[in-house]
Amino acid sequence: MHTFSLNDIFSIQNDDQFTDLALKLFHHQAENNPVYKEYLFHLGTNISEIDTLNKIPYLPIEFFKTHKLITGHEEPVKTFFSSGTSGMQRSSHFITDIALYERSFLTAFENQYGKPENYCVLALLPGYLENESSSLVYMVDDLIKKSNHSKSGFYLNNLAELIQTLEFCKKQRQKVILLGVSYALMDLADKIPFSIPDTIIIETGGMKGKRKELTKKELHQYLSQKFGVETIHSEYGMTELLSQAYSVGGGKFHCPPWMKILIRDTYDPFSFLEKGKSGGINIIDLANINSCSFIETQDLGKVNSDNSFEVLGRFDHSDIRGCNLLVAE
Repeated sequence: MHTFSLNDIFSIQNDDQFTDLALKLFHHQAENNPVYKEYLFHLGTNISEIDTLNKIPYLPIEFFKTHKLITGHEEPVKTFFSSGTSGMQRSSHFITDIALYERSFLTAFENQYGKPENYCVLALLPGYLENESSSLVYMVDDLIKKSNHSKSGFYLNNLAELIQTLEFCKKQRQKVILLGVSYALMDLADKIPFSIPDTIIIETGGMKGKRKELTKKELHQYLSQKFGVETIHSEYGMTELLSQAYSVGGGKFHCPPWMKILIRDTYDPFSFLEKGKSGGINIIDLANINSCSFIETQDLGKVNSDNSFEVLGRFDHSDIRGCNLLVAE
């Protein structure tokens, strides 16, 4: 049994510590996560030979749609579901320790922005009561509570009140973080009659067919101009993760110390590319200690020389490999 604690995960300070902990966690999950264990068996993986991050087989993210991914024997206390149109199969992430998620997202947020109580936190997202199965909404709801500001809250269906709140905060010189899905931020940008240059605007993706699709660059240019801000920030997270990466502009994301991006060859999912080359995004999320920390996503991207990463698009479904190795029980 490999021993490690949550404190080990959140006190990583360098690549050697990350690699050491990731390999320990791989061996732990390879033995104690039944779905991952079977996947590795079907691949013919010799677990004892895995001694570098590049040798780890990453679990295709589609498995979160078809299998219950839990490491160990704890029962889930919360289940997060991905958003999706009706009839779509949604990913599910079974959470056996909600305090672990809270520690992960709060530490990552504070690393980037400082304490939530320094801000009025405004959200153009569905309220928690309407969408409590969203990991993003859960996180933002907690940040709103921790901000302890009377005006913090969800405003998705109340743009007029949001505009009043932004005007109030601007007059009070109150620091503001505004998080929102792309289409709602565009709706606000079209209606707000003044600029908010001191507001940190974090877009969380998702036109969801509500408006004409724009490239990220076009979207950010549009929002920057309308809101009068220098840059638009972004959050990169997903239902299947317990960690988020943030971009403070230019679409360059930075991972917290316990999360790492590797880029796989699009034609050979078991080989990896050097910095600057684009391919499929694989993620190590050490906060996923109780599910699976090693995930092959459907996103395309690249890692830059400064270790930031960019998201360049998504795979077509026909390109997804490896998912037929296990049949849903």
